[in-house]
Amino acid sequence: MADLDLAIRGGTVVTAADVTRCDVGIKDGRIALLAESVTDAPKSLDASGLLVMPGGIDSHVHLAQHAFGARMADGFETGSRSAVAGGTTTVIPFAVQPRGASLRESVVNYHKEADGKSHVDYGFHLIVTDPTASVLGQELPSLVGDGYTSFKVFMTYDDMVLNDRQLLEVFECARRERALVMVHCEGYDAIKFMTERLEAAGKTAPYYHSVSRPQIVEREAAHRAISHAELLDVPIMIVHVSGREAMEQIRWAQQRGMRVYGETCTQYISLTADDLKGLNMDESGGKYVCSPPPRDHSSWEAIWEGITQGVFQTFSSDHCPFFYEGSEGKLNPKARTSFRWVPNGIPGVEVRLPILFSEGVVKGRITLERFVALTSTNHAKMYGLYPKKGSIAVGADADLVLWDPNRTETIRQSIMHHGADYTPWEGYAVTGWPVQTILRGALVYDDGKVMNAPGEGRFLRRKLSPFAMPTGIVRHGAAK
Repeated sequence: MADLDLAIRGGTVVTAADVTRCDVGIKDGRIALLAESVTDAPKSLDASGLLVMPGGIDSHVHLAQHAFGARMADGFETGSRSAVAGGTTTVIPFAVQPRGASLRESVVNYHKEADGKSHVDYGFHLIVTDPTASVLGQELPSLVGDGYTSFKVFMTYDDMVLNDRQLLEVFECARRERALVMVHCEGYDAIKFMTERLEAAGKTAPYYHSVSRPQIVEREAAHRAISHAELLDVPIMIVHVSGREAMEQIRWAQQRGMRVYGETCTQYISLTADDLKGLNMDESGGKYVCSPPPRDHSSWEAIWEGITQGVFQTFSSDHCPFFYEGSEGKLNPKARTSFRWVPNGIPGVEVRLPILFSEGVVKGRITLERFVALTSTNHAKMYGLYPKKGSIAVGADADLVLWDPNRTETIRQSIMHHGADYTPWEGYAVTGWPVQTILRGALVYDDGKVMNAPGEGRFLRRKLSPFAMPTGIVRHGAAK
């Protein structure tokens, strides 16, 4: 096949289904050939001793958002640069609807943040904060038709929380339009209650962020979201699950035949609430403030239980980067008065694959195939990108990561590519590291150096997700 553009030779190809020794031939940005030997391409990459896997897809990242009174450390340029350096070739961040604003206008404005800046391909989820009749009846249906086929709702945060009636109305719209709903499950009133009590007791250090949001409030909200979903027979994805209590709610729903899916994240297998204590309860614990907060070692084991038993379909970063230093960072003057004002989120898109590989594959908890499913293939299937993305198959986009399974590295800020001024995983040792990343047939990252220019990433209009199809089982007479 003499008209190939690039051959990747000598590697071990890993998909969600198989591990095989073969070469990969690429033409016009797509995979054109899988064969025992590909020798007739003008360019080649030597993958001897390396794994060749689908480029990572991170379906839960926050870029160029302004929240918690702070400026986010990553826009599309630096956030996507960090993604590609970590072996991720597609991200799906969130276009947020401010209360009182048009959802369509919010999407247009978010495109302005992204256009011409991304190193990787990207789509948008929508965040619905103001589900008015026009949003649910006109804007959301139109946007779903335009390829924005998933949206997120919040059960907490002052400027995002939806009440139960609003959740039901959004769920009903999602069912009608066959969109997939992502749900942030934490109980708003319980968190406010706990926060006020802690502040009154003078317990304001960053560690008490985790105390204000115990697993109970995550479990309760997850159960409530599942109950609403069951009432309407609408599939939902419960995101960033931190421990056993919410995980078991999802497993309970799945065992009842409901289409309830689960996502977990890097911080819930590698960080704990004790990290928020910093040094002698000082402000450095603010580096680890995110929601839900990291839990404890027993929660790590519960998350691994959910991963190995198939409760979780996707493993994401929830990359939500803020600066640590400065007037708009986690150490801003207001944040020093109480944990409630610490910008809420941590950077993580670049370390997602290395940490899961090291903790999962290297330690024998998951197979190579399961690693690919959790970090790429399932994201593509769940969010309407498969088979264009998420696999190594003839006709698929040639989005690949060449991975050294034996390379040891210590994560440190000095080698990160994000815009934040710290990494929560400073000093964390891993085995397994991305060597080269390929986006649509082009080498875009090569052992520490990002090779492509901002803007070479493309916007992706996504198909309807097959996972958003209702079961058709009417349990309580409310679904139509």
